[in-house]
Amino acid sequence: MTKDKYILILGAGLMQKPAIESARELGYKSIVVDANPSALCATFADRFEPIDLKDVKRILSLAQSLGDSLVGVFTAGTDFSASVSYVAEKCGLPSHSLEAAKNASDKLLMRKCFEECNVPSPSFIKVDRSQITSFLLPKTLNSIVFPKVVKPVDNMGARGCRMIRNSKEFLPAIEDAIRNSKTGRAILEDYMEGDEFSIDAIIYNNTFTVTGFADRHIYFPPYFIEMGHTMPTVVEEGKRLELIKTFAQGAKALGLSCGVAKADIKYTKKGPMIGEIAGRLSGGYMSGWTYPYASGINITQQAMLVSCGREPEELLQKRIPLPIKDAPFAIYEVPCLRTAAERAWISIPGVIKEIYGGDQMQYYPFVKDVLFRERKNSSVVFPCNNVEKCGNCISVASSHDIAVNSAEFAVSQVVLRLEENNKETDNFLNGNFEKSCNEFPPPAYDIEGAEEVKQKLLSKVHTIKKAQKVSYLLKYEELKDFAALKDWNNRTLEQSLNMFDKLCHNHISIPFETFWNALVRGGLQGILYVADSLENAEIKRKRFSFGRK
Repeated sequence: MTKDKYILILGAGLMQKPAIESARELGYKSIVVDANPSALCATFADRFEPIDLKDVKRILSLAQSLGDSLVGVFTAGTDFSASVSYVAEKCGLPSHSLEAAKNASDKLLMRKCFEECNVPSPSFIKVDRSQITSFLLPKTLNSIVFPKVVKPVDNMGARGCRMIRNSKEFLPAIEDAIRNSKTGRAILEDYMEGDEFSIDAIIYNNTFTVTGFADRHIYFPPYFIEMGHTMPTVVEEGKRLELIKTFAQGAKALGLSCGVAKADIKYTKKGPMIGEIAGRLSGGYMSGWTYPYASGINITQQAMLVSCGREPEELLQKRIPLPIKDAPFAIYEVPCLRTAAERAWISIPGVIKEIYGGDQMQYYPFVKDVLFRERKNSSVVFPCNNVEKCGNCISVASSHDIAVNSAEFAVSQVVLRLEENNKETDNFLNGNFEKSCNEFPPPAYDIEGAEEVKQKLLSKVHTIKKAQKVSYLLKYEELKDFAALKDWNNRTLEQSLNMFDKLCHNHISIPFETFWNALVRGGLQGILYVADSLENAEIKRKRFSFGRK
């Protein structure tokens, strides 16, 4: 009787689903650990253990209890690659060294490695809670050249990460970054201006194979919210090869030598500059979804083979050498055959009352996946990081434009209707900004001269009458240039008005100024919310009047 072989997988969330599936396809049993026993993929594991991923001693004890039945340790989409290396080293299994994994998990160590090896990355300094007061001294604060970027040294998903554009934003940004750090430390660095990319790679037998190169679509300063990515990149080939070479140099500087690596990197006026490199596969649906769709290769499975000490045969067969000289590795790539586009949808603050359009998305041409993060009755916010988005859509096509347009169209059809009379929604629509950032969140429709346009329209329209279609507003010359303007969810102003007519065709009368402000500030969600809130207030008023009689 053949003895079962196990792969220990850290994390039981959606991002770990491809790893659990790959283990099974390779003939292994998955033993999965996560602090949350209700994690999405916990029930899919062959064996699940509720262990905090920070508790490396307990994870090691579990691994050692398996003896020679354990053949590999793996994670994807978590920031616990150092835990993987710690356990793998102790059990004599393949992985990056623990020192290298720590270098790739702690942004201070990372920057020091880059600095020592002359790998281009931003200038930086460490900030912890004990240093905050000294930074606030007028002489010190006035000497800082903005913009800067602050990040927790040990977190992911852009939590606590933001641009600091002036001295007013300095203290709240630093405090938020430290609050989001497991060790109470942050890194303050120069801001890099330029297009941003995500690159995955597998490092194996002193070769470096690119397994995904995507354009990242980042919005909403001072935060860095990724509203999607598109793979393969459309950057010109010369720059693409420069970026890959710099990534390989950075991986070498960190000591990464056996396993996967993931880079967030920009092309600036000085050339490539590394934001960060992690010793794991990327999250954000790239390694587990968009790259396999675009390339036809299950990169999670190939990376898992490396972690088990086996040869990644498909990777070696399909990769091609890249013409990059003087690199620290022999550099290859498994190219994409199609384009995959991932796009997110987001919400203004509030509580979701109804969701429209979600059930139909999966049937749209070229759409492969529809991934909801928030459902009915969920409390939602305008995102300040990448875990506060409401859902994602992935499309695949042989044409770049078709893939992108399909994903963006699908996202534009999702409508999150919010509960009425909500303080957070009211604050948003009334333009109550963050105290430290008077331009965030941005309006849904960035209409040039919005106030002037409103005043001109007010001279023609005072009230949206009961059950009146609002799409008639498009006939006015003042809106002619803005009908195709898109909001955060790729929904044009014209679409928002037409969708309102379908979803709220029997609305009560609405003051035009109230309607206009909600439209500009909150898009379709905003005008649905004010219509529902006004109707709810009218119902309460009538009930009160009836009760008095």
